[in-house]
Amino acid sequence: MLAPGEVLVEVELATVCGSDLHTVSGSRPGPCPGVLGHEQVGRVIAVGPEAPRCLDGAPVVPGARVVWSVAASCLRCARCRAGMPQKCLHLRKYGHETWDETAPLRGGFATHCVLWPGTAIAVVDESLPAEVAAPVSCATATVAAAVGAAGPIREGMRALVNGAGMLGLTAAAMLAASGAEVIAVDPHGHRRDQALLFGAAGAQPVGSPIGEVDLALELSGSSEAVQTCLDSLAVGGTAVLAGSVSPGPAVNLDPERLVRGLHRVVGVHNYHPDDLRTAVEFITTHHHRHPFADLVAGPHSLDDLDTAITAAHRGEAPRQAVRPRPLPSSGDGLLP
Repeated sequence: MLAPGEVLVEVELATVCGSDLHTVSGSRPGPCPGVLGHEQVGRVIAVGPEAPRCLDGAPVVPGARVVWSVAASCLRCARCRAGMPQKCLHLRKYGHETWDETAPLRGGFATHCVLWPGTAIAVVDESLPAEVAAPVSCATATVAAAVGAAGPIREGMRALVNGAGMLGLTAAAMLAASGAEVIAVDPHGHRRDQALLFGAAGAQPVGSPIGEVDLALELSGSSEAVQTCLDSLAVGGTAVLAGSVSPGPAVNLDPERLVRGLHRVVGVHNYHPDDLRTAVEFITTHHHRHPFADLVAGPHSLDDLDTAITAAHRGEAPRQAVRPRPLPSSGDGLLP
């Protein structure tokens, strides 16, 4: 039986996020046993009493194709009331919780997931490819949060994107769509080539001269990249840091330069439900303009999850897909 506000979703496709890799490798704490996975798309199978509503205000109903937030918030604590539900004092995160035999379906690498009350849920169009929809739950929404934290994107503003992985490529596309001139920085040549396909006006190796920028997004987690972001800001510029989710070396911050330059430095972690709405709207409108589907390899079966994790560790693609159930054949009389 579903509790009030809970939703049962059948997982259509999940993708292996960098956070999953950090947990598997031990570079971030994670419960064991546990069900990993927090980037996925699925279909609502059942809804408990006191059914929640989607971000567009419509009730969550069986049959809806949805993505959902990486975390569930209580919506009552001081942080939630202050407009920071993504940092709820009682936050629970999909794919990050200790396995509970009484409520085992709390991660994306499973056939089904039970959504807690307080989870942001968004309907996605049936035409959106599953490999494009799944990363919306984390990568795309995180980028939406980072871009949103920068303030309005002005036509012609120079934007530095440090890191051209899944988040960086998405950021390049999102910023370019708003009229920014994007310069991507990454140590890998093939990633720099991909950045040009996602709207970047230029792509440079690490250490190359960048010049001054109005906005710097740090998505790699590298302390050196953080320093580059801080050092590259023009007067009135903003640095948004979203990649530093693990301990690392401190960076230099010149307070006089910050004061005289009218600089802003903003941190982004998790994301607000509004960012999930923005992410769905963006990917629905723009996914056909850039090769988002090509960023996801696979799919792998759920029984072959180890292979997907290994391929992700090797960096064979920004994302590896996991399909919990095989697609029905056309002879079944069902949708392929």
